[in-house]
Amino acid sequence: MIRLDPKKSQNIAFALLLIVTILIIVPVLMIIGVIVKEGYSAITWEFLTGMPKDGMRGGGILPAIVGTLSIVTCAICITLPIGVLAAIYLNEYAKDNLLTRIIKLSIVNLAGVPSVVYGLFGLGLFVMLLKFGVSIIAGALTLSIMELPVIITTSRQALNSVPYSFREASLSLGVSRWQTIAHVVLPNALPGIMTGAILSIARISGETAPILFTAAAFYVPRLPHSVFDQVMALPYHLYIISTQIPNMPKNITYGTALVLLVMVLTMSLTAIVTRFYFRKRKRW
Repeated sequence: MIRLDPKKSQNIAFALLLIVTILIIVPVLMIIGVIVKEGYSAITWEFLTGMPKDGMRGGGILPAIVGTLSIVTCAICITLPIGVLAAIYLNEYAKDNLLTRIIKLSIVNLAGVPSVVYGLFGLGLFVMLLKFGVSIIAGALTLSIMELPVIITTSRQALNSVPYSFREASLSLGVSRWQTIAHVVLPNALPGIMTGAILSIARISGETAPILFTAAAFYVPRLPHSVFDQVMALPYHLYIISTQIPNMPKNITYGTALVLLVMVLTMSLTAIVTRFYFRKRKRW
């Protein structure tokens, strides 16, 4: 049997990891390059702030931008507190019994359900049963349910990463369990929780199937006035102009994709900066 020197084995492993990383990054950069090259010519002030016209072959995409931001913001505001509270209960309060094991397994399984299934569920529950109609709130609630497993899982992992000695030291001083969680555990787990939020934002910003049934409209040349309004959304708008409208100018299609890409990256960057801020405040 041939034995490699540990240092050589380590160098080989690092080289393989570098190759795999390059194989992943290069196609992503190529896709971004094509989108920027083909779409930058369409990015004008009128395109970003105007209303669509001429069957969406002209004008702007402001209603789609505002609609996407409205749905994503509402979804995160709903999902984050519920997901974090559920993670706190499962990690800090719930006993390890058959019921909690079933709940944890269900959460993991829900993360693998196709998004179109969530869309049909949202259509049946929020649009038809609760009579919210096709609206921002219906779409946001559907996306919230879809993202709960990710938020709960990442939040539980973040809470688990906080050393148990922190809890013991706090409890030994006579502090209640909830005060310990609120003032000791949560502040140290925030970077990990923000990671879950980043993953959620990146996913739901580009989802088409759930909002197709619950929130998005083909053509609404106005801005929403309440959460019960139907809106245009960039992912659905991009799908329509790419597949359903003949003779659509190519730069408009790529320009819409570029705006969606920049929006997702901007929201993710904001969450990353926030996570970095809280990570710097860690005491361990």
